Amino acid sequence: MMVTLKVLIPEDAEELLRLQHQLDQETKFMLLEPDERQSSLHQVKEMIESFASTDTSILIGAEVDNSLIGFMSIRGGSVRRNRHSAYIVIGILRQYQGQGIGAALFRELDRWARDTEIVRLELTVMTHNELAISLYIKNGFEIEGTKRKSLVIDGQWLDEYYMSKILVQEKRIEDQI
Repeated sequence: MMVTLKVLIPEDAEELLRLQHQLDQETKFMLLEPDERQSSLHQVKEMIESFASTDTSILIGAEVDNSLIGFMSIRGGSVRRNRHSAYIVIGILRQYQGQGIGAALFRELDRWARDTEIVRLELTVMTHNELAISLYIKNGFEIEGTKRKSLVIDGQWLDEYYMSKILVQEKRIEDQI
């Protein structure tokens, strides 16, 4: 299986919307329930354009046989105080999980973030999503805390972990004196 990573462009909107709907159907680990995604093709194109127009954001797709099978959105801060930070969402179709695609997306994220001078990467993940948590930890993320009763799924309260990865270590104060 040959996986290709690419920066998504407005012409990819139809494929991205198809992928998002498929993810909504096959997993409860994404935010939206199957009937909640109301995005039109035009709205998805505008969303992709908004990522492209901001130097602290990027939308990366993973393709197999010219079909989008996963994505990672990285939305950076928009003001001086948080431009160094970016929030991540990742989704990979179930049949392609555990095959290195997530790791490839995270390698591309790290390269892009360092080139963009992003210092902090952050995400949230449901505390029972062990496969995702393992992927994040393997890629340098750490649990910062628990967001209690963060979501309601199937009538049950679910917690999420806040996770982050710091790309640039601060110099110690003693080293600066």
